[in-house]
Amino acid sequence: MKKTTNHLEDLLHDALDFIASVSDKKLSIKPTPEKWSKKEVLGHLIDSAINNLQRFTEIQFSEKPFVIKRYGQDALVKANAYQQADLNELFDLWLCLNERITTIMKAQTEDSLAFEIVLPDGEKSDLKYLMEDYVVHLEHHLKQVMA
Repeated sequence: MKKTTNHLEDLLHDALDFIASVSDKKLSIKPTPEKWSKKEVLGHLIDSAINNLQRFTEIQFSEKPFVIKRYGQDALVKANAYQQADLNELFDLWLCLNERITTIMKAQTEDSLAFEIVLPDGEKSDLKYLMEDYVVHLEHHLKQVMA
């Protein structure tokens, strides 16, 4: 897990450097009316962090296997009006959520990382996979934002 948490911390650092050098206007450009702007992608990462923070926390005390539920990504981006939100507010929220996730990841033991989960498609896995997959997902979308 140390490799995963180190990678997450590196991504947060890179994003911090990026956000200091980019304008709200640049991140607000929508490629097409139905596609997310980079700002909305950042909003999606906030929603992902909120949902995964809850998952990573609840699995500690919930009945196993822990069932992962899908969430409405497009509906959340729209409902939260990320396109109209203040960029600094969004970034601060995203950063704080991910700092908390990093802390939770670092607190895991080999036993807790093995907690069984059931993914939305019915496949079984464990908390370690879920945490590693979260960082892969975050990296994928950060590349889109910082491109």
